[in-house]
Amino acid sequence: MRRRDSTPSRYARHGYSRPVHHAPLAIAVDFGGTKVEAAVVDADGALLPGSRHRAPTGAGSSAEAVADSVREVVAGAAAAATADGRPVVGAGIGSAGPIDAVLGTASPLNVPSWRGYPLRDLVADTLAPLVGEVPVTLRIDGEAIALAEHWVGAARGATAMLGMVVSTGVGGGLIIGGRTVPGPTGNAGHIGHIAVGGATDRCACGLLGCVEAVASGPRTVAWAQSQGWSGRTGEELAAACREGDAVALAAVRRSAHAVGRGIAAATALLDLDVVAIGGGFSHVVPDYVALVAEPIAECDFAFVRKVRVVPSGLSGDGPLIGAGALVHRAALLG
Repeated sequence: MRRRDSTPSRYARHGYSRPVHHAPLAIAVDFGGTKVEAAVVDADGALLPGSRHRAPTGAGSSAEAVADSVREVVAGAAAAATADGRPVVGAGIGSAGPIDAVLGTASPLNVPSWRGYPLRDLVADTLAPLVGEVPVTLRIDGEAIALAEHWVGAARGATAMLGMVVSTGVGGGLIIGGRTVPGPTGNAGHIGHIAVGGATDRCACGLLGCVEAVASGPRTVAWAQSQGWSGRTGEELAAACREGDAVALAAVRRSAHAVGRGIAAATALLDLDVVAIGGGFSHVVPDYVALVAEPIAECDFAFVRKVRVVPSGLSGDGPLIGAGALVHRAALLG
């Protein structure tokens, strides 16, 4: 595969001076542990209607099957952009981590068939015959979500924020001083692998007690099963919570409190103002975000207690909008 320069296009660098009717488009890709999605995002942070495509990834899929899913959704989004007629000036990828933003590779913890996989080149090579050669930027999914919330979501204009996803995994991304903080490899902000005090759950990363090992959707379901609950999925767990099942409710509270303790630790380190939480499992109960805030309120430090924990303002669109923001808001990339 050919390597692509991830440098933003001249439109990203110079504020998109084209006329409104030529406002450029970005191809947005959200790669996760169970699915990959792609869509077209415009310069106002909106998804182009009809451009969203989804395909499975998953722990049991071969490397080539996962790559085929990426090709499928990217080609679908590219077709929608071509039909729209406006120029595509770049593509952004928000991927589950770890990643290597320099090499453009992804090693998603929950997709074991991909280790050091050249995801950036895969997307670039898929797009080249469809929309031409465009710059492709790969960042961790949490950073993309932080950009989305900062741009058009629940944390607009924040100067010190964490964007979080609670789903198959638990990820995060940072904006400090109004710019993203990716770190040398692109993995900064990965709050899912902060240790939760007292937890001994073994994480897929090899350590004990990580937020992700306690709080992710699959791990929460597994804990409930270990306590005698007979369901199998996050959807069934949500239904059990609605019915007042004590074990299901305890499992969700355990998840939320682990996330809250992770946020308290991150705030003590970084003096955060806002944390915006999205991801499918964050909707398992209506008060999940309120449960997250409970352990934070127990901290004696006022500067930790002052952090606002809010639900994503973008629902399920946040990861894709954030991937598009890697192109449209490239000036904020650290």
